Amino acid sequence: MVHPLKWEFPGGKIEPGESPEACLKREIREELGMTVSIGKPLRPLTHAYETFSITLYPFHCRIQSGKLTLHEHKNFKWLTPAQSETLEWSEADQFVLETYLKGVSKNG
Repeated sequence: MVHPLKWEFPGGKIEPGESPEACLKREIREELGMTVSIGKPLRPLTHAYETFSITLYPFHCRIQSGKLTLHEHKNFKWLTPAQSETLEWSEADQFVLETYLKGVSKNG
Protein backbone atom coordinates (compact mmCIF):
# COMPACT_ATOMS: atom_id res chain seq x y z
CA MET A 1 0.00 0.00 0.00
CA VAL A 2 1.37 3.37 -1.04
CA HIS A 3 -0.45 5.46 1.60
CA PRO A 4 -0.83 3.29 4.70
CA LEU A 5 -3.31 4.51 7.30
CA LYS A 6 -4.80 7.08 4.91
CA TRP A 7 -8.23 6.74 3.37
CA GLU A 8 -8.72 6.33 -0.37
CA PHE A 9 -11.70 5.80 -2.62
CA PRO A 10 -11.84 2.38 -4.32
CA GLY A 11 -10.30 2.11 -7.76
CA GLY A 12 -7.10 1.16 -9.52
CA LYS A 13 -5.06 1.16 -12.69
CA ILE A 14 -6.86 1.26 -16.01
CA GLU A 15 -5.93 -1.74 -18.14
CA PRO A 16 -5.14 -1.32 -21.86
CA GLY A 17 -8.36 -0.87 -23.84
CA GLU A 18 -10.42 -0.34 -20.68
CA SER A 19 -12.53 2.76 -20.06
CA PRO A 20 -12.38 4.56 -16.69
CA GLU A 21 -15.96 3.39 -16.03
CA ALA A 22 -15.16 -0.26 -16.77
CA CYS A 23 -12.02 -0.02 -14.63
CA LEU A 24 -13.96 1.29 -11.64
CA LYS A 25 -16.60 -1.43 -11.96
CA ARG A 26 -13.88 -4.11 -12.16
CA GLU A 27 -11.85 -2.69 -9.27
CA ILE A 28 -14.87 -2.43 -6.96
CA ARG A 29 -15.83 -6.01 -7.81
CA GLU A 30 -12.24 -7.21 -7.15
CA GLU A 31 -11.58 -5.09 -4.04
CA LEU A 32 -15.01 -5.08 -2.41
CA GLY A 33 -17.02 -7.93 -3.96
CA MET A 34 -19.79 -5.60 -5.13
CA THR A 35 -21.35 -4.65 -8.44
CA VAL A 36 -22.04 -0.95 -9.01
CA SER A 37 -23.69 1.15 -11.66
CA ILE A 38 -21.61 4.09 -12.80
CA GLY A 39 -23.31 7.47 -12.83
CA LYS A 40 -22.28 11.06 -13.37
CA PRO A 41 -18.53 11.66 -13.57
CA LEU A 42 -16.70 14.16 -11.40
CA ARG A 43 -13.81 16.17 -12.80
CA PRO A 44 -10.70 14.00 -13.40
CA LEU A 45 -7.71 15.00 -11.29
CA THR A 46 -3.97 14.53 -11.75
CA HIS A 47 -1.87 14.78 -8.59
CA ALA A 48 1.93 14.65 -8.34
CA TYR A 49 3.25 12.87 -5.28
CA GLU A 50 6.97 12.97 -4.48
CA THR A 51 7.78 9.77 -6.39
CA PHE A 52 4.90 9.37 -8.87
CA SER A 53 1.87 11.03 -10.42
CA ILE A 54 -1.66 9.69 -10.45
CA THR A 55 -4.77 10.60 -12.44
CA LEU A 56 -8.10 9.83 -10.78
CA TYR A 57 -11.36 9.49 -12.72
CA PRO A 58 -14.06 9.74 -10.05
CA PHE A 59 -17.73 8.90 -10.60
CA HIS A 60 -20.95 8.85 -8.65
CA CYS A 61 -21.87 5.18 -8.19
CA ARG A 62 -24.77 3.12 -6.88
CA ILE A 63 -24.55 -0.37 -5.44
CA GLN A 64 -26.40 -2.89 -7.61
CA SER A 65 -25.58 -6.13 -5.82
CA GLY A 66 -23.17 -7.97 -3.60
CA LYS A 67 -22.15 -7.95 0.03
CA LEU A 68 -19.21 -5.75 0.90
CA THR A 69 -16.19 -7.97 1.48
CA LEU A 70 -12.72 -6.50 1.96
CA HIS A 71 -10.33 -8.35 -0.36
CA GLU A 72 -7.45 -5.85 -0.33
CA HIS A 73 -8.22 -3.29 2.36
CA LYS A 74 -8.07 -3.25 6.14
CA ASN A 75 -11.19 -1.21 6.86
CA PHE A 76 -14.14 0.63 5.35
CA LYS A 77 -16.69 3.19 6.51
CA TRP A 78 -20.07 4.32 5.22
CA LEU A 79 -20.26 8.05 5.95
CA THR A 80 -22.36 11.07 5.22
CA PRO A 81 -20.61 13.72 3.13
CA ALA A 82 -20.01 15.85 6.24
CA GLN A 83 -18.56 12.91 8.19
CA SER A 84 -16.12 12.12 5.39
CA GLU A 85 -14.24 15.33 6.13
CA THR A 86 -13.14 13.91 9.51
CA LEU A 87 -10.90 11.22 7.96
CA GLU A 88 -7.26 11.54 6.95
CA TRP A 89 -7.35 11.11 3.15
CA SER A 90 -4.47 10.58 0.74
CA GLU A 91 -3.72 13.88 -0.97
CA ALA A 92 -5.21 13.05 -4.37
CA ASP A 93 -8.37 11.63 -2.82
CA GLN A 94 -8.69 14.72 -0.59
CA PHE A 95 -9.01 16.84 -3.75
CA VAL A 96 -11.68 14.48 -5.13
CA LEU A 97 -13.58 14.71 -1.85
CA GLU A 98 -13.43 18.52 -1.88
CA THR A 99 -14.79 18.61 -5.45
CA TYR A 100 -17.58 16.21 -4.49
CA LEU A 101 -18.51 18.21 -1.37
CA LYS A 102 -18.66 21.46 -3.35
CA GLY A 103 -21.17 19.80 -5.69
CA VAL A 104 -23.22 18.44 -2.78
CA SER A 105 -23.43 21.83 -1.10
CA LYS A 106 -24.25 23.55 -4.40
CA ASN A 107 -26.99 21.06 -5.30
CA GLY A 108 -28.39 20.70 -1.79
